[in-house]
Amino acid sequence: MSTISTSISLTVLCLLLLGPTICSGSKILVVPLDGSHWINMEVILQELHSRGHNITVLRSPESWYISKNSSIYTSIDVLMLEERGKDYYNKMIHDVMECGKYPQFLHTFCRRHVITSMFTQGHDVLARSAVSMFDNKVFMRKLQDAKFDLMLTDPGLTTGVLLGGYLKLPMVLNARWINSGDGHFSIAPSPVSYVPVAVSELTDRMDFLERIKNILHYLQALFEQYFIINPPYSDLLQRHFPPGTDLVSLQHGADIWLLRAGGFQCKEAKPLPADLEAFMQSSGEHGVVVMSVGTLVSALPREVTDAIAAAFAQLPQKVIWRFEGEKPSSLGNNTLLVKWLPQKDLLGHPKTHAFVAHGGTNGMYEAIYYGVPVVGLPLFFDQSDNLFRLKVRGAARMVEARSLTKESFLEALTDVIETPSYRENIQRLSKLHHDKPMSPMDTAIFWIEYVIRNKGAAHLKSAGFSLPWYSYFCLDVAAFIVAMTGTFIWAIFFTCRILCCRRSRRKTKAE
Repeated sequence: MSTISTSISLTVLCLLLLGPTICSGSKILVVPLDGSHWINMEVILQELHSRGHNITVLRSPESWYISKNSSIYTSIDVLMLEERGKDYYNKMIHDVMECGKYPQFLHTFCRRHVITSMFTQGHDVLARSAVSMFDNKVFMRKLQDAKFDLMLTDPGLTTGVLLGGYLKLPMVLNARWINSGDGHFSIAPSPVSYVPVAVSELTDRMDFLERIKNILHYLQALFEQYFIINPPYSDLLQRHFPPGTDLVSLQHGADIWLLRAGGFQCKEAKPLPADLEAFMQSSGEHGVVVMSVGTLVSALPREVTDAIAAAFAQLPQKVIWRFEGEKPSSLGNNTLLVKWLPQKDLLGHPKTHAFVAHGGTNGMYEAIYYGVPVVGLPLFFDQSDNLFRLKVRGAARMVEARSLTKESFLEALTDVIETPSYRENIQRLSKLHHDKPMSPMDTAIFWIEYVIRNKGAAHLKSAGFSLPWYSYFCLDVAAFIVAMTGTFIWAIFFTCRILCCRRSRRKTKAE
């Protein structure tokens, strides 16, 4: 008993001593990106709020998903980006789908070009918005006087990186994409010999032709970063930052990168609403197929949705489909259309046998987390890459929307549902995903609070960020070795030539 009492006393003492540190929250400034990125960011903010941190979110007045009034944060409205309707993204989908008419080697370059071209105007708007923000002395003084402890931002939107750099705040990036591609390439050694560039639709096992394609994609990304993305910000950076500052150096200045490749938002499935649970149970032994094509896309082209609906109608399974737009004419009685669905809870339901998805990062990690095989309809951004990596691991099938027919879609669905290997492979990935010392959320929160506690994490930054590109790749060392080797060979050759000439002269004199 005395041992137990002592342990309790020590525990209470520790809580009393640590209480102020645990409960006194830090002030965090958050600049998120709307859409599916916000879904991921919000769950982190909920956890930070539950730990007592005070959160301020900068949002656009026309934001789709970032609420002005929230119980977990205070919002400040600021014009950060010219809002684009869903028609804008539907047009992008159409143009990206048209790239499918090119040969396999070329269509990924076409897709990247379409996305970059459509976002070029966006960077002009972002740069102008940042200028108006920085020139607003009252607004900037308000941010400075708030004495924030941390900037938490999504680098897909440049505003947060610019503000964090200007305010000299310790900075944590919640990243999957940066403005020019996958965040992994910005902070980790990424040899193009085996690390595929975003949107390349390649794996880590490339033959010679695929490595050529990969390095061309890498050069394309470099060109876009320095000649398309950086220029709109040059005037702003010259006026408000030290010489030589650009977007890349500001991103490298971040203290911690939370690479969104761990499924922060994944958690145990909750019970479904009564009507959905009744629908799931009514499927009997055949189960249910869940379909969602993301938050930024209102609808696929009409001919595609009609073909999908016709294929669904021939399944013995029931289908729940997140759908907006005109009801497909070929819709079957087994298909339920909804404008919103609790995706995580549906995927975690034992009756769910397959997930039809566009391949977004959040959805793919949810599929892995709950162990549900996937039929993929990639549309744009990183979706083809995400699906392709599941496909090569035997956990998914891919169907191109541009060439989709009722027959091809039905064949892919039936294959994924009826072939046991798809479920076995995705459940093996799920087991690997769960086998971690800490959950992705706990890991993320630890590092956010680590940066706050230590007022930054400069000691963790790679020395590679300060090296010029030729030093980073050791080209100067290689050039030196080549020069020294060449000099040595030339010296040997020159010495031999002199010796031979002398011997030849002696021989001539002797004769």
